[in-house]
Amino acid sequence: MPNSPTAIAQSILDGFDQYRRLFRDITEGARARFELAKWADIQSASTARINLYGEQVRHTAQWLKADAEESGILDSSRWPAIRLAYIDLINDRFDGELAETWYNSIFTRLHRYDQISDETMFVHSTRPSTRPPSRIALTRGFISDGSLEDLVRQIMQEYEFDVPWAQPVEDRALVVDKLRQGLPDWAQQDHGLTAELVQSVFYRNKGAYLIGRLLSQGEQWPFVLPLIHRENRGVLVDTLVTDEAEVSIIFSFTRSYFMVDTPVPGELVAFLKKLLPGKHIAELYTAIGFYRQGKSEFYRALIEHLDSTDDQFIMAPGVRGMVMSVFTLPGFNTVFKIIKDKFAPSKNVDRATVIEKYRLVKRHDRVGRMADTQEFADFRFPRSSFEPECLRELLEVAPTTVREEANDIILIRHCWTERRMTPLNIYLESAGEEQTRAALQDYGMAIKELAAANIFPGDMLLKNFGVTRHGRVVFYDYDEISYLTEVNFRKIPEAMYPEQEMASEPWYSVGPNDVFPEEFPVFLFADIKQRRLFSQLHGDLYEADYWKNLQEQIVAGKVLDVYPYRR
Repeated sequence: MPNSPTAIAQSILDGFDQYRRLFRDITEGARARFELAKWADIQSASTARINLYGEQVRHTAQWLKADAEESGILDSSRWPAIRLAYIDLINDRFDGELAETWYNSIFTRLHRYDQISDETMFVHSTRPSTRPPSRIALTRGFISDGSLEDLVRQIMQEYEFDVPWAQPVEDRALVVDKLRQGLPDWAQQDHGLTAELVQSVFYRNKGAYLIGRLLSQGEQWPFVLPLIHRENRGVLVDTLVTDEAEVSIIFSFTRSYFMVDTPVPGELVAFLKKLLPGKHIAELYTAIGFYRQGKSEFYRALIEHLDSTDDQFIMAPGVRGMVMSVFTLPGFNTVFKIIKDKFAPSKNVDRATVIEKYRLVKRHDRVGRMADTQEFADFRFPRSSFEPECLRELLEVAPTTVREEANDIILIRHCWTERRMTPLNIYLESAGEEQTRAALQDYGMAIKELAAANIFPGDMLLKNFGVTRHGRVVFYDYDEISYLTEVNFRKIPEAMYPEQEMASEPWYSVGPNDVFPEEFPVFLFADIKQRRLFSQLHGDLYEADYWKNLQEQIVAGKVLDVYPYRR
C-alpha cells in the first residue's frame, strides 16, 4: 500500500464505501422481505446490519495494519496529515458526516484513546452546519385540491407494492376518516392542503411506513401511514397517525432501527427533525440505522453540555443496583451505567456475562419495551464535572473502571449510556389511582410484549422498569435477561404433607433455569393493593401454561405482532 497521507486516507475511505454498499444491500432487501412476508429473515437482516459496522471496521483496520511498518500508520504523529487529506476526499460527499465517524472508528481501532485530539481525528465535525440541498429528491408532494379522498387516492397509487392492496376502497375511507379526526375543519377544506412524504418507504419488523407531513397555511401535522401485509390477503392500511407524540413513540429509543433507503442521511434527518423537533439528531440518526453516527452526535452534545454549563454528575435516583452503578447529569436526559467490581451474593453472573447481555439487547428486537444503549470506552471528564459524593461512590464500587488520572482527570474505562426514565417503583409512590392502574396495565404489557419477542426479563422487579415522558413502561436492567425459550416454566408441585409447606427450603428440586410464575405476586409487589390490581389486569402471567404457550409459538417460528402505535 502506498504510504502517502492521501493514499492512506483513500484506503480508509474505500473501507467506508464498502461498508455503505453492504449496508445499502441489506436495507434495499427490506421491501422484498415485507412483500414475501419473510418475518424471520427481517429479524436476521436487522441483526446482520447492526453487526456490519464493527465487522467492516475490523476488516479495514486489519488491512491497514498489515502494511503498518512501511506506511507508519501506527504512528499517531502521521494522522494530522492523513486527516487533512481525508477532508479533501470527502468534501463533496453527501454522507460526509458518516465518513468522519468511520474515520474516527478506524483511528480508535489502531490507537490508544489518549492519542485522540481534533488534530488526529474528528472530535468535532468539519461538515458545514448548512449545505446546499442535493439534487436527489427526498420527498414527493400531493395536493388535495379540496378533496381528502383524492389526496389519499394519489398517495396509495404512488406507493403501490408488488403485492396488491387488499382492500383499497375501505383503506382510503379509513385514512380519510382519520384525517377528518386529526385536522381542523379549515385545513380539510383548504384546496392547497399538501402531503409531503419521504420517497423511500420505512420498514421495520412486520410493518412498512409512509412517513411525511401535511402542510396548510403555515401549519404542519405529521403524516405516518403504517402498512401491514396479511399473507393471504395483501397490503393493508393499519391506521393513520397525525399526532406528534404518537409519532415520537414510533421513533422511540425503545424500538428497532428502521430500514430506509438513505442516499443523503443528513437531509433525511433534517426532515425528520421538522416532524419531531423534540428529538435530538443523535436519536434520529440511530432510528434510521446509523447508530454509530448517533453515538458521535450524542458524544458531541455531551461535551458541549459540560463545556457550557456547571452541571455535575450525580448518582441516579432510585434503588442502588447490585450489578451496575448508575449516575446522571440533571440537565442531560441520560444515565451512565458502569459495572461494579463486586456483585451482590445473590447475583450469579460475571462481568463478561453482563456485557454480553447488554450487547444482546442492541442486536435484538426491542419491541418498544427495552431501552437502547450506547457502549463507550475511555470517557475522560474533569474532576469538577462530578459531585464529590458521586465520585467517591464510583471510585469505591468500581475502582477498575473509574480511575483518577493526572491533572484532575477522571477516566471511565467502560460504560453504557441510556435514556433517563423515572423508575417505576418511584413513579408509583406518588401516582394517583388512575395513574397507578395505567402504569400497572402497561407494566404487564411490557412483560408480555418482551415475551412475545422471545425475551424473559429475569428480574422483573418494579425498580428495573422505567416510565418514559409519554407514560410508557420500559425495561432497562439487562443483567438477568435470557431468551424466553431457554426458561423452564413450572408449576409448584403439591406438598405431600403439611410439614413440607412449612419448611424453609422447597420440597421440590429447582434447576438453574426453572421459573415458577405462581411466586410472582409476592416477589413483585410488597404493596397488597398493587398486587391485587395487577392480578386483575394480568393474572395470566402467574400461570406457567401462559408462558409455555408463548414458547410453543416462538419455537414454531411464529413472529408475534407488536404495534408501536394505537390501532
